[in-house]
Amino acid sequence: MQNPPGAFSDGERWYAVHTLPFAEARAEGQLHRQGFRTFQPKRHKTVRHARKSSTVEAPFFPRYLFIVLDLARHQWRSVNGTFGVSRLLTRGDQPHPVPRGVVEALIAAADARGILQLADKLQVGGQVRLMAGPFAEQLAILDDLDDTGRVRVLLDILGRQVAISTAANNVLPVS
Repeated sequence: MQNPPGAFSDGERWYAVHTLPFAEARAEGQLHRQGFRTFQPKRHKTVRHARKSSTVEAPFFPRYLFIVLDLARHQWRSVNGTFGVSRLLTRGDQPHPVPRGVVEALIAAADARGILQLADKLQVGGQVRLMAGPFAEQLAILDDLDDTGRVRVLLDILGRQVAISTAANNVLPVS
């Protein structure tokens, strides 16, 4: 995240930008060079390749990022011609704003690098998705939260529940 939103001037709103595949960072960089303020929420993701796994930062909404625009003041049509951008989401021939409070809530839940920190939304007994580690992308039940930032989840493996412990930032609540 660059240029945190701060106070908006009259007419400014958040809009969604659809990017080309795997081009979120490129699009964001190009939009910054044009003077636009953007926000791209991220998460940690485990990537496996050739029996090796690593944890990387990945977009929370693949192929999307958010941009601040004032339609009366900004040259918003230039967004569609930006490298890495597929299109600005519109309704008819005008960009369609994201509902107020949605992006602001995401920003409030993100750290300085834009990585969402949703651990405070976790509830014991609730369903979660593991986002990192050997069981990445698996669904589990949150069994315990502690004050050190760790959680215990119950995974269904081979017909029985197995408890594993991981960092709270490695799980996302499933609604």
